[in-house]
Amino acid sequence: MKVSRITLWHVPLTSHQAYYMADGKTCDTVETVVIAVDTDAGLTGWGEVCPIPHYLPAYARGVAPALQELAPVVLGGDPVGAEALMARADAWLPGHVYAKSALDIALWDITGQVAGLPLHALLGGRRQDTLPLYHSITCVEPDEMARIAREAQTLGITQFQAKLGASGDWQTDVERLAKVREAVGPGPLVYGDWNCGATTLDAIRVGRGTAHLDVMLEQPCATLEDCARVKSATGSPMKMDELAHDTATLLEAHRLGIMDAVALKLSKFGGLSATRRARDLCLHLGAKMCIECTWGSDIVTAAAMHLGAATPPNRVLNVCDLSGYVSPRLAPDAPTRMDGRIAPPDGPGLGITVDEDSLGKPDLILD
Repeated sequence: MKVSRITLWHVPLTSHQAYYMADGKTCDTVETVVIAVDTDAGLTGWGEVCPIPHYLPAYARGVAPALQELAPVVLGGDPVGAEALMARADAWLPGHVYAKSALDIALWDITGQVAGLPLHALLGGRRQDTLPLYHSITCVEPDEMARIAREAQTLGITQFQAKLGASGDWQTDVERLAKVREAVGPGPLVYGDWNCGATTLDAIRVGRGTAHLDVMLEQPCATLEDCARVKSATGSPMKMDELAHDTATLLEAHRLGIMDAVALKLSKFGGLSATRRARDLCLHLGAKMCIECTWGSDIVTAAAMHLGAATPPNRVLNVCDLSGYVSPRLAPDAPTRMDGRIAPPDGPGLGITVDEDSLGKPDLILD
């Protein structure tokens, strides 16, 4: 079996609610990149990557040129066993892991279809029937964030990520965390996320101002060393996100004692192959994991859920139904949240059926 064609679409995804983060980062309408990898045996694998502007060193319009550069080694290659073909891609074009992420997912989808098995069966075996979700709360006024948290809690959510830093003052961030904690009561996990947008001073003041509330801090600062200063000064548990993106950064975050939890996002590592290796390292290091991606719809959500389902339950902090935050839905048969949890698809490969009509006209065809 050989790869015979790669087709690429740019699809605008509109958030159900405008999403505000520190440093002026927003998610309102964001372009996702969908690819289809066709084979000469008639199978099609699907992949997706959706970079958020100003979030990571990645941009949606960079995927097509990267795939054009990779075409000589991918077209005609054997898609079964994604890691072998991705190793050739890495040798041909070092870096650009976000662009390779969509390709890697599509190759895994084909491999699962050939095997007649869902991807979680190939990624370590299904370890739990459903996965816990968190609900991400946009950084707006504290009372509105509390309302959003209460509403999500009525739907079974028990983990709440409160975005911080959009207003630029640490006192309001303290109020945000306090009101979300009060809204959901003791027990549920509440954590405040600056997306690298805080100074050590502001993050330390927020951490000390909320030390009595049982909250976790997520990725306050733009360097691992500054995050370590915040952890040392506040004593609060800490989750890494943007700065944990390969073996070296995972090991350094662990050495600094700031990786109580970590977000493993497919686009940061380069797809399922690399993220599975990161998952295995985190199992050794002792960190709890949020297994997800940066943003996107049903394709990338399904891929992350398969990896999450193949991970020991006591090490999965949560997953995210990214497709539940945006429209349009790209695969009508993809799973949706229920009682604060979500299940991976059961069909071969990704186990979803992409609605090609929702994608529009292709922007690139390589054959």
